[in-house]
Formats: sequence, structure tokens, C-alpha cells
Amino acid sequence: MARLVAIVGPTGVGKSRLALHLGQTFDGEIVSADSRQVYRYMDIGTAKPARQDLALVPHHLIDIINPDEDFSLTQYQPLAYKAINDIERRNKLPLLVGGSGLYVWSVLEGWQVPEVPPDAQYRESMENKAAELGREALYTDLMKVDPAAAQNIDPRNIRRVIRALEVHKHTGTPYSQLQQKQAPPYEISIYGLTTERAELYRRIDSRVDGMIEHGLIDEVQKLVDIGYNLGLPSMSGIGYKQIGMYLKGELSLEKAIQKIKTETHRFVRHQYNWFRLKDDRIRWFDIKGEIEPEITSAVAEFMTV
Repeated sequence: MARLVAIVGPTGVGKSRLALHLGQTFDGEIVSADSRQVYRYMDIGTAKPARQDLALVPHHLIDIINPDEDFSLTQYQPLAYKAINDIERRNKLPLLVGGSGLYVWSVLEGWQVPEVPPDAQYRESMENKAAELGREALYTDLMKVDPAAAQNIDPRNIRRVIRALEVHKHTGTPYSQLQQKQAPPYEISIYGLTTERAELYRRIDSRVDGMIEHGLIDEVQKLVDIGYNLGLPSMSGIGYKQIGMYLKGELSLEKAIQKIKTETHRFVRHQYNWFRLKDDRIRWFDIKGEIEPEITSAVAEFMTV
């Protein structure tokens, strides 16, 4: 049976660095499970791998669509399976790496994603409702028809809330009930990286400062100059939204940077709802220690069992 290694955990914990090490050690290739790195031209704010890293280990599902194109789990999952199967056929080790819990578990658990096409008119009406009554109104609607789905969706993620409501509207069945699972044909080993919350926040804040220093403001401005509207779903991601508000004069740069940090802290807390420290499927490692040798040994053992 094909073998798949997954590296999961919160933003800023060092997943990409570990993946590069394992990819070089075991002749592997990385399949990104990041819902933002799929967009072209959005490099700094999504913390995409540097060119030299891409040259060291092949990466898949990065830079595959433009910022004004729709992209969802319905598209991601089959692309991920295609990449994994292709890597395996070439006798290399596929490494699923990322912090987007929805994407990660859809692959590892084999979710049967509902094939409900987008309804532009319905989505627009829901967006108008959110603008008029607040996004909490949409989340309340979702809680009424599908509390199980609501539990796994960040209330601030209007796009996902609307999608769950859209599926219910067109099928009459809760989105959560339509996501049946069929285990994929892989032997899977999952490694989670974590550390104490204060240290994680410190790392995040340092990374945000680095993004500003390396040109995040110019990156957002260039996207606007190309013609990508700040209201696009791709531009609603943490970092792009706040810098967009700064460019429009709605926030000072200092406040925009602080909001990026605060929102990223909040996002990390949400990620731990997807990757639970008590989940016995995940072998957790605290990055305070020298984890690379231990994880390398664990993967080597996994490859030979």
C-alpha cells in the first residue's frame, strides 16, 4: 500500500522547514495543504516557500490559480490525490504539509465532498445579508440548520459559512451529513508540531514583522494595481485584508500590523480545533527540543514496516 506522511500544526511552528528536511532525506515531494498558497502573486503574505526551497524539494498545489478565480475543497481534494498518486508512482515519498485543517483531513480521512455547483445569486444575497446584519447573522443561520458544520467553521470565515448554507439550500441535507468518509488507499503517518502558546505567538509576531520588512505592503499594492479587487475572497486572508485597509486609509500601518498579529493568534487557536493535542492519530512534537532526528527516525521506521 502507498505510504503518505502528513505534517500538521499551527501557523508559524516550522512545518515547512521539517518538510524540506524529510523531503531531502527520503526523496520526497511536498503536497501543500494551504488554502492561500494556491494563489499566484500572493507570496509574502502566504509565507510561500522561497525559490531555493522549491528547488531543493518539488512542491505541488502552489501557484495554481489567479487571485480572482474560485477555489474550494471540491477542487483541492482531487488535485491533492492526483499529486500524491503521481509521486507514489515515481517511487517517491509524498509529504502532505499544511495548517488548513479542512484540506488536510479531507485527504487523510477521504471525505466524500458534496458536488453542489456554486450559486452566484444565492452567494450574493448572503453577502448582502452579512453586510447589512453582520456576519454573525449568517453563522446563526448555519447553527440552526447544521450545528455540526458550524462547530468546525470559523464564524469570521464568511465564505465557508455561505458554502455550508448553500449546500443545505440545494440538497435539503446538512453539509456535515453529506461529508461521508472513505479511507484513502494509503498507509498514513501523521506528525504534529506544537509549542507553548506564548512562544508560538512570539514566533508569529516576528514572522509578521518579517513580512512587512520583505515587502507585504508593496505586494498588496501590486495586486491592486494589476486589477485584483480588495473584496475578492483571496484578498480577505489575514495580512492582505489588513494591509488593504491601510492602503484605503481605514487603518494606520501600526494598527494594521497589530491586527494581522491578533487575527493570526486567533486563527492559531482555531487550528487547534482541527489538530487536537489529544488526537491519538497525530504524533506530537514540541519544537523546543531537537525534533528532527526523532521524527526522521520515526519516518524511517514507518517506511520499513
